[in-house]
Amino acid sequence: MSESPDWFWEAVDDKPSSDYTEVEAVDIHYLSWSKPGRKGLLFVHGHNAHAHWWDFIAPRYKAEFHTVAIDLSGMGDSDHRDEYSADRYALEIKAVADAADMSSDTVLVAHSFGGLMALRAMASFPERFKALILLDSGVKHPDDETPREPERWNKPKVYPDLEIARSRFRLQPPQTCENEYIVKHIARHSIEHIDDGFVWKFDEELNSRMQQSGDFAEDLASIKKPVSLMYGELSAYFSSKSAQHMASIKNDLTVIELEDAQHHLFLDQPVSFMDKLDEILAGY
Repeated sequence: MSESPDWFWEAVDDKPSSDYTEVEAVDIHYLSWSKPGRKGLLFVHGHNAHAHWWDFIAPRYKAEFHTVAIDLSGMGDSDHRDEYSADRYALEIKAVADAADMSSDTVLVAHSFGGLMALRAMASFPERFKALILLDSGVKHPDDETPREPERWNKPKVYPDLEIARSRFRLQPPQTCENEYIVKHIARHSIEHIDDGFVWKFDEELNSRMQQSGDFAEDLASIKKPVSLMYGELSAYFSSKSAQHMASIKNDLTVIELEDAQHHLFLDQPVSFMDKLDEILAGY
């Protein structure tokens, strides 16, 4: 396991402000590292994740961008819902951009599940955002699609103390990560205290409450603004075949393969990831 570098601690010590906005009777939480008045950069996390996944990334961009990260409903410090959908998540993304007073020059940077929700936001609100950067996410080739397993709901696991809960944290989909210091930081923000002990913040019933709506391939085809895709060379979730499939839908798609990275690419190769993200943003 690699040692934690100074740049990481300098980044996570740069504490963001914390705010909420209400979207369809649910409080949506978001973090801000800088003030309005410049181009926007809005980070969207993946499934069962949260805004603090960007703590070591977002501060790098605060001098140039108005930098914000959202907690989608059912995850992080946002409220849970009785029903979730891509359309509702798209509305949450727009609502946070509006509540944070982000400009129309805002770029969405979205990972995994969050990438699909950001695709819907770009398609639903074509004038609200400037561009979209998908991270190991998007419209997969039909050969890469995996059948959805039947939902098996169990009572949420309650851990007796914080350290035991942290030790049970695992990346999903499963993968190793040599940068254990990053994983530990994320784990610390993934847990909340209740009367009986400690539980994961995400809604354990989110998958079963997720309503299917719309078509992400149609969303991608409809977007007239720039879209870029960065995916992990070693990702078990997203392949070069799917990247080529997306390029066939949107022929001006920018595609970057990040070497020696898996699905959680900015955890695996954070410095290389930020260097590539710099290059993409410089082109907008």
